[in-house]
Amino acid sequence: MEQMNLRNYAYLGDAVWELHIRRKTVKITDNPKKLHQITTDKVKASYQAELLHYLEEYLTEEEIEISRRGRNLSIPIARRSNQSEYRQATAFEVLIGYWYDNCPKRLEEILDKIDKELEF
Repeated sequence: MEQMNLRNYAYLGDAVWELHIRRKTVKITDNPKKLHQITTDKVKASYQAELLHYLEEYLTEEEIEISRRGRNLSIPIARRSNQSEYRQATAFEVLIGYWYDNCPKRLEEILDKIDKELEF
């Protein structure tokens, strides 16, 4: 199914997602404070959890399984106050990392869908 550890996909997916958001935000404003605020709003766990929920109907069976396994990864103690949200965000990051490493066209398709359908 995957060639890399799921936690590594989440790590990679976190970086890919943040870069995607930063590429968008630099086109919106030159104000550093606004850049930071817009970026942090889009990379926080609650927003990523919302995106995973939005994407569920578009996922293949394999992607659903990867997402499920990503959701079941153990989470750091400091994040346990909002465990469900953090697990959903981790699953989202796992998928982004998986697509980046294995299916770049699928990643592009998903990012386009997110950009077109959701408010940015």
